[in-house]
Amino acid sequence: MENNEKRNTENKMGTMPIFPLLMSMAIPMMMSFFIQALYNIVDSMFVARISENALAAVSLAFPMQQIMNAISIGTGVGISASIPRALARKQNKQADSLANTGIFLCFCYVIVFIVLGLTFTRKFYSMQTNVAEIVEGGTSYLTIIWTMSFGMFYGVLFEKMLTSSGFASLAMIAQTSGAVFNIIFDPLLIFGIGPFPEMGIAGAALATVMGQIFAALVAFWFNARKNHWISFSMKGILHPSLKAAKEIYSIGFPSMITMGLASMSSFFINQVLLMYSTTATAVYGIWLKLQNFCYMPAFGMNNGMVPILSYNNGTRRYDRVWGTIRYALTIILSLMIVLTCVFEIIPQTLLDLFSASDALREIGVVAIRTCVISLTMGGVCVILGSAMQALQHARFALAVNVLRGFLMPVASFYLLSVIFHDILKLWIAVPLADSTACLAAIFLYRRMKRDLLEEEQLS
Repeated sequence: MENNEKRNTENKMGTMPIFPLLMSMAIPMMMSFFIQALYNIVDSMFVARISENALAAVSLAFPMQQIMNAISIGTGVGISASIPRALARKQNKQADSLANTGIFLCFCYVIVFIVLGLTFTRKFYSMQTNVAEIVEGGTSYLTIIWTMSFGMFYGVLFEKMLTSSGFASLAMIAQTSGAVFNIIFDPLLIFGIGPFPEMGIAGAALATVMGQIFAALVAFWFNARKNHWISFSMKGILHPSLKAAKEIYSIGFPSMITMGLASMSSFFINQVLLMYSTTATAVYGIWLKLQNFCYMPAFGMNNGMVPILSYNNGTRRYDRVWGTIRYALTIILSLMIVLTCVFEIIPQTLLDLFSASDALREIGVVAIRTCVISLTMGGVCVILGSAMQALQHARFALAVNVLRGFLMPVASFYLLSVIFHDILKLWIAVPLADSTACLAAIFLYRRMKRDLLEEEQLS
């Protein structure tokens, strides 16, 4: 009875002043994403101490990990946007149906990746390189990541449920707990410290999946005990709703495509870089980890912003919608400018964290200083793209993300390689791709805003 009374009250996303609401939703997620990115960097730092080939193996695995992330985050984005909209309209049964259907969908994903992990990983490495250390290490690493993927899929899902219901701080605790677990167990399992076996690159993978499983369990417990806005049922999980699945995918599919294309983009770019050296692919892998770290504030802001936009779009409070986007853009642009300045000053220090050889440092300093120029433009794309998805203009977000995540990066790396035949000049492709996508994002955002304002006037 008490839970039913709580569910009939209006959620804070429709009543709390915009700026403190956005900060209360976004800051916990920004912090947890920062820690999440930190453990990805720490993971690569420890792997780099094994050998440069080990680092190259993990770098080559990154596109395949991106496929998993694409599916999980796309589903999570669908949950983050659709549950608040249902809550805003007092459709509590629909919110429950969305949550239970999400659990079923994640079970399907897990089965697919277990099969892939047992059948495809060695072939994936063998068709890219014949360096035995990279093939063997990469195969063991990716097999563990894929076959034990349930922690990652359910961790993201349960954290998005918390965020979409207004419990961003609990989602932060869950995500942070998994990251801390990973950071602690990484060196223990990689180097065999104390009673733990020395597992090398396989230890890095095992620490990662164990951290994900721990985070998923914590997030599930919070949802079951604290989140009164949604409820789980075995009947709902075993009999998923086609309507709920369609709603999740209609919103989240652009994110899946975006990250899936980013995975393909990384794969094709690695093929270009392998024509120069495996060191070049290691540098690109380091940049992707550093870039991911820099974008964590934007991803955290998205996680706080999307439920607010969806809720207030559902209640037609567009003044709160535009105010939320303005605050989000201002904050992210400011942070990206600061990070750009820092990375321009200390590229060599950053590379030394990965036990960089002279050859890696020679390429890496130029790469970081060139690629980091893209951060402000990429930050704008991330915020505006998520706003388009939350406001039911997913096709606009998809157009921007395809341009930024695949077409421009792959075309730019390939053409610059043909024109210059110089590894140091290839990195211009990164800011070139993001600047083009940024212009497209601004144009489409303005068009979306005009459409919504016209719709508001007609209603």
